[in-house]
Amino acid sequence: MKDVHAMAPTRGRYELRQVGITGIRKPIHVIRDGIDHVLSASFSVAVDLPAHRKGSDLSRNAELLAEIVDWTARKPVESFEAACAKIAEELLVRHPYANDATVSAQAEFFLRKGIAPGRESFEDFTILAETRAHREADGKVSLIRGIGAEAVGMTACPCAMETCRERLTAEYPLLADPSLKGLPMITHNQRNRTRLLFELSPGIEVDATHLLEAIEHAQSSPTYAILKRGDEAQLVLNAHRNPKFVEDVMRDLLADLPIRFPKIPDHVVVRVGTVSEESIHKYNVESSHETTFGELRRPAES
Repeated sequence: MKDVHAMAPTRGRYELRQVGITGIRKPIHVIRDGIDHVLSASFSVAVDLPAHRKGSDLSRNAELLAEIVDWTARKPVESFEAACAKIAEELLVRHPYANDATVSAQAEFFLRKGIAPGRESFEDFTILAETRAHREADGKVSLIRGIGAEAVGMTACPCAMETCRERLTAEYPLLADPSLKGLPMITHNQRNRTRLLFELSPGIEVDATHLLEAIEHAQSSPTYAILKRGDEAQLVLNAHRNPKFVEDVMRDLLADLPIRFPKIPDHVVVRVGTVSEESIHKYNVESSHETTFGELRRPAES
C-alpha cells in the first residue's frame, strides 16, 4: 500500500512546527497522595513535520492515547502531568522523523469545599497539564512539563462602587459620616475565570490544589454550588469588601506566588490568564501575563 504521508509535498516544502489531533477525550487514572482520581480529560497532541514529508501519521497519535488509557488502568500515574510527559516521549518514538512533540490536556477536577461547615459540596474546577518534548541531535529527549488550574470566582467593580458611593452620599448625606467609610457599597459584579500554569523542569513538583487556592485568594470571592440565603449575603459582602478590577486579580495573584511557593526556582515560567465576564457591558475584560519566579521576586517598581 502506497504511503501517501511519506511522499514529498507537491509545493510549499516548508517544515511545519505542529501537526496533530485535538479534542480527544479519554479517561486517565491517577493516584496522588493515596487518593484515586479518574479524570475525564481532553487531549491535544502534535509533532513537527519535516519539509520532505507530505503528511503526519495521525493514526499513531490516536492509537497512543488509547494505549495510555489502558496502561493507566493497570498502573495509575502519579499525576496528570506525568501522563502528558509519557505521551510526549512516546510521540517522538512513533514519529522518528519528528524532533518536537507537544501535549496539552485539561480535565474536570472536584474538591470538597463550602462557605460554611455543613454546606460543603464537590466544587468543580479545571486542571491543566502540558508537556513539550524535544529530541536533541544526540537522540536525548528533554522535557518541559506544565501544571495548571482554573477556578471560577467573583469580582466586584471598584470603579462603579466609588461612583455609586459619591452619588448616594449626595442623596443621603448621612453616608458621609466617617464611621461609615468602610461600609460596602453597591456595584456591578463579574464571574471571573482565572488560569494559572507553571512550566516545570524535571524534579520540581507542584500540587494543582495549591494553584487553585492561590487563584481563589486573588479573586474578590470564591463561589459555591450550595448557598443558603445567609451564605449568599455573606459571599456578596465578602466580595464587596474586596472589590477588584481584572488587573487587580492578575497583580494580586502574581504578587502572592513567591510567598506561596518559596521553594520554586527562579527559572520557572509562570503563565496567567484572567477573564471577567461582565454583567453590565456587552463585552468581557481580560488580562494575561507571562513571567518567571525570578522576575516576580525582584522588588516591585514604586
